[in-house]
Amino acid sequence: MKWLVNEIMKITLRRHLQRVERYMSHPGEAQERWFKSLLDTAKHTEFGRQYGFKEIQTPRQFAERVPIHDYDALKDRINRMMHGEKDVLWPGEVNWYSKSSGTTSDKSKFIPVTAANLEECHIAGSWDALALLYQHRDDLEIFRRKNLLMPGSFTAFSEHPSTYYGDVSAVLTHHMPFVAKWFYTPDFETALMPNFEEKIKRVAEMCSEQDDIVMFGGVPTWIIVLFKMILEKTGKDNMLEVWPHLQAYMHGGVGFAPYRNTFKQLIPSDDFVYQEIYNASEGFFGAQSDFDREDMLMLADNGVFYEFIPMEEWDKEFPKTLMLEEVEIGKNYAILISSNNGLWRYQPGDTVIFTRKYPHCFKISGRTKQYINTFGEEVMVGDAEKALSLTCDATGAVVADYTAGPVYFGQSEDGRGGHEWVIEFQKEPSSLPQFEKLLDDHLKKINSDYEAKRFKDLALAPLKLQVVPPGTFMYWMKGRGRMGSQGKVPRLANHREYLEGVLAAAAR
Repeated sequence: MKWLVNEIMKITLRRHLQRVERYMSHPGEAQERWFKSLLDTAKHTEFGRQYGFKEIQTPRQFAERVPIHDYDALKDRINRMMHGEKDVLWPGEVNWYSKSSGTTSDKSKFIPVTAANLEECHIAGSWDALALLYQHRDDLEIFRRKNLLMPGSFTAFSEHPSTYYGDVSAVLTHHMPFVAKWFYTPDFETALMPNFEEKIKRVAEMCSEQDDIVMFGGVPTWIIVLFKMILEKTGKDNMLEVWPHLQAYMHGGVGFAPYRNTFKQLIPSDDFVYQEIYNASEGFFGAQSDFDREDMLMLADNGVFYEFIPMEEWDKEFPKTLMLEEVEIGKNYAILISSNNGLWRYQPGDTVIFTRKYPHCFKISGRTKQYINTFGEEVMVGDAEKALSLTCDATGAVVADYTAGPVYFGQSEDGRGGHEWVIEFQKEPSSLPQFEKLLDDHLKKINSDYEAKRFKDLALAPLKLQVVPPGTFMYWMKGRGRMGSQGKVPRLANHREYLEGVLAAAAR
């Protein structure tokens, strides 16, 4: 029976792929359709009336009338929506919200997940990703065996009984399509447990006794923790000895480069498939389509109208924006979305670099708030990830976690500024000084601004490396209340807050 379901789903996904291929070739048509549909749907909401959605005919008029919003600009309206108020940012009452890490003034932010957003963005994006995955590997058995996901949890909003909030992964798990529930593990009670540490232990207990798991998904950090528990419990050397049918891993949320070697050791197979996805609290925006390349397809037909802010415009009060077909390859852009969750010209905070057009594919280059530019070097997360990956390849080291930030002028012995990296190794290099020098050299090769500032060590000193004991980052994240499927270590910062916090955790 399950064999037949998998064959039927293959046919269904091949048909679904035809839609994907249409917007790969003609993304502008899909974007124009969504632009008109979104404004027409929301024209009678409070927000739509305020900004005259009925009169807006073009994206340029839209950009002129509607200012760019961050979470702080919308949180009062979202709070009213969570208390049951209707027709504020999106028609009707919105009962579900994804909770993610907060802004400068809030510990957490709550992103509306409307029924339209759930079906036409998050779930539609999941089908797009699966269609691309099956196109790459036709022998997949995702709808024949079991698939392991590590979601967070959700809870009722105490101030309004019909409102619920939680990690986007938990919201999606709760609303999972019926056909997918047959092939899901662990049970839903375990998957949605609020205590994440207890959840991992229970999942390790349950899944170490299963031998039919074919695919898994989740943030790499927590998947590695789970796998180590399972291997310790079973006494096996790698995960293929525990789950012999493993075929694919769908990952996202953080850069994968620092974890790649660890997963190759955990899953020693040349046939195993890694698919990167970009499914944020705000929407499902991207999925890897060409598995010989390290970029993702922009999902142009998933309930989102995109704009992009060039890097030179980021600090301006009224930045110029480009539409999807106007972007240039190789340039850094901040993403701006208008979506069927009621976020209008909203800045999620991610930055991307487009690698090709038609299809429009991109890499996540970092966060608008995660970079180091204290000295004009403009180092983005993508630069750091690539430099670290090259250094690990050259030295055989394996990194468990890291963060980096500036050393200000006057803080060092010689008074020069620079960068400081705090790294927790899974496997240390044989020579830490060599690793430190190679990392600095690779960063200079990747980022010309950093190289210029490092010229003859005049402006910036060579980067400094601090090694912390195993478990330091997890201890620090737990202390910050960031344990869970959405907990991500901030990689770069233009300040020393994270650096000092991790170093303090290491000295505990």
